[in-house]
Amino acid sequence: MITQIFNTSLKQGLIAIATGIVMTSATNAEVRLPNYITSNMVMQRNAVLKVPGHATPNTQVTAIPSWTGKPITAKVDKNGKFLLDIPTPDAGGPFSITFSDGKETIIDNLLSGELWLCSGQSNMEFPIEGWTSVMDADHVVATAHNPDIRLLQVKKTTAFSPQEDVQTNMGWVEAASNTMDFSAIAYLFAKELRDSLEVPVGVIDATWGGTPAEAWTGYKALKTIPGFESEVDALSRCNFDAGLLHADYEKKLSDWMSLANAGGEVADPSKIISGKILPAGYFEHIGFGNSFDGIVWAQKSFDVPANLAGKDMTLYLGAIDDEDITYINGKEVAKGSGYNTPRIYTVPENLVKAGKNLLTIRISDFGGEGGFAGPVDNMHAEINGNSIPLSGDWTYQVGVDFSTLPQKPASIEGSSYPTVLYNAMLYPLHNLPIQGVLWYQGCANVGRAEQYEPLFQSLINDWRGLWGKDFPFYFVQLAGWLQPQTVQPDSEWAALRNAQSKALALPNTSMVSAIDLGNPGDIHPRDKQTVAHRLAMTALNRDYGKKDIEYQAPVCTNMKTDGSKLTLSFDRDLHPTSVAVIGFIIGDSEGNFAQAMTEMPDKRTVILSSPHIKRPDRARYNWADYPNGNLYSRAGIPVAPFATDK
Repeated sequence: MITQIFNTSLKQGLIAIATGIVMTSATNAEVRLPNYITSNMVMQRNAVLKVPGHATPNTQVTAIPSWTGKPITAKVDKNGKFLLDIPTPDAGGPFSITFSDGKETIIDNLLSGELWLCSGQSNMEFPIEGWTSVMDADHVVATAHNPDIRLLQVKKTTAFSPQEDVQTNMGWVEAASNTMDFSAIAYLFAKELRDSLEVPVGVIDATWGGTPAEAWTGYKALKTIPGFESEVDALSRCNFDAGLLHADYEKKLSDWMSLANAGGEVADPSKIISGKILPAGYFEHIGFGNSFDGIVWAQKSFDVPANLAGKDMTLYLGAIDDEDITYINGKEVAKGSGYNTPRIYTVPENLVKAGKNLLTIRISDFGGEGGFAGPVDNMHAEINGNSIPLSGDWTYQVGVDFSTLPQKPASIEGSSYPTVLYNAMLYPLHNLPIQGVLWYQGCANVGRAEQYEPLFQSLINDWRGLWGKDFPFYFVQLAGWLQPQTVQPDSEWAALRNAQSKALALPNTSMVSAIDLGNPGDIHPRDKQTVAHRLAMTALNRDYGKKDIEYQAPVCTNMKTDGSKLTLSFDRDLHPTSVAVIGFIIGDSEGNFAQAMTEMPDKRTVILSSPHIKRPDRARYNWADYPNGNLYSRAGIPVAPFATDK
C-alpha cells in the first residue's frame, strides 16, 4: 500500500489528493455522508457502524464493505435521509466502503480498531504544537509517524438545538509530524494503546478551551440541575431560535448592567480613594478571592517633573481584564475592553500637571480572572521619551461585588451557554460506535462545586443515554494551580476536585488525578505525557485485560478518632516520596483547621495530630489550590485529594 512505500511527506500529500478526489466525487454523486465518516477513519472493531446520510428521496442506497464484499441496503425516505448498519470487522485494514445509489462514492484507507472520544476544555484541547509546547514536543513531533493512529478534530461550533452533523477541520487524518496540532493527551493516549495492543487506534478531539460542563450537557438533562432554570426556560420559551434568544438575552443583560453599574461608582475620581494596598495583578492572585467578579477602582499617584508638565503623555497599562474606564486627575481619558488587549492611552497636555498626578481606573471583571493582566512590570507613563513607572502597589476599592447581585445572564454569543456544544459538537456523533470517553474539564466551573457534582454526573448519564451504551468514562481530576498554601480548607479548586470525584459512584467510571502535575503560575501544565499514561493504564487494565498494570492509588477507607489523634486506614500500601508524610490538615467541629503532624506505623496507616486542634474529627489530604501531598502507590499513582467530612 502507499504508506509502506513512500515517506511521510509524500504519503500525506497523496492522501490529501485522494481525499480531495473523494470529496469532489461525493459532491457530484447523490450519496452524501456525514463529515465524521471519511477516508482514513478508524472504525470501532466488532461493532455496528451506523452511517446516516442523504440521497435522492424514495430510492435505495447500497454499501459494499471491502472486508465482506456483500452489499448492505437501506431505503431513502421522502426527506432524502437513510441509515445503514454496517458490521465492522476485527482489528485490521486497510479497508474501503463503496456507497452507491447509481453513482459511487468511495471512502478508503479505513482501519478497524479502538475508537475513543476525547472531550473537555483547554487542558484536553492543548495540542502537541500550536500553543506553548507540551513537554518534549520536539521529540513527540519528530516521532509522530504512526499510520495506525488516526485523528479526527471536531471544529468549534455552537447550536441551540441538536444538529445532524458536525463540522471537522480536515476529516480523518493519519498521525504524522504535520498533524500534531491535535490534542496532546488524546494522541499520546492513542499511541500508548497502539503500542500495547498492536491494533489501530482512533481518537476524536471534541474540545473547546474555557468551556463549562453545562455547555456540553443536553437540554433534558439540564432541566434537572439547579441553577440553570433561567437558561432552560429561555431555550424553551424562545423555541430554541437564535434570534429570539438574542433579543431575550439583550433585555436581561441591560437590566443586569443597570443594576451593577448603579453601585459601581465613586463620588469623585479626582479624590484619593481608600482601600487595599496591593500590587498590580489579577484580582484573584493578589487577595480578592479565587472567584471574585465585580467592579473595582484602582488608583495610583505619580510625579511629573516640572519640565514635562503640559505635554502629551502616553499611558502603557498592559492588558486589563475585562473592561476599564481610565481617568487622569479626575478626567476621563479613555475606555477599553478585551481581556488580552494592551491599553495604550494618550493623555492630552492640558491634563498633565507638574508634581503629583492621580491615575484612577474603573475595572469591570465579569468572569474568570480580572484586573491587571500584564505585563505589569512594564506599566509606565511616557512623556517626551521619559518613562515614569506605574508598576508596584496600587490602592484598590471594591465598587460592586457581583456575588451580591442576582446572577448575571449567561451570554448566548459564545461557547459557554448551556447545551450549545452538546448540540453542535457531540450530539451528531452519537451514531458512531466508540469504545469510551476521556474527559478533562472543570476549571470553568470552579466556584460552583455544589452544582458541579450533580451536573457532571448528569452529563455522563446524558452522553451514555445518547449512545445507548454505558461505555467507560474516564476523567482527569484538576491539576494544582495558584499559590501554594499549607492550610486552605476553603479552597474552591479543592472543592471542585471533590465534586469531580463523586462521579466515581457511577458504574464504569475511573478518575485520573493530575494533582501532582500542576504549575502554580500556569493553568496549562506542560506534562501531558503523564496524564495520557495514567489514562492509558486505566484503559489497558479495565478494558483490555492487562490486569498486571496498576492504575489505582490507595484510597482512605476508614477513620478512627482517639482523643487528640485521628487514624486513617488505606486499602493499599502507601509509598511516600520522603520520610515525612505531608499534605494533611485536620479540623474540628467548630471549623478550625491546622497542618497535621503525621506518623506512619505501617504502610496502610497514617496517624494525624496537631497541638492546635485538641479534639479533631475530620481530615483532609491535598486540600488546597496547589497542595504538596507526597503519597503515591507502588506504581507512582498519586493519592487523590479527599476529605473525610465531604
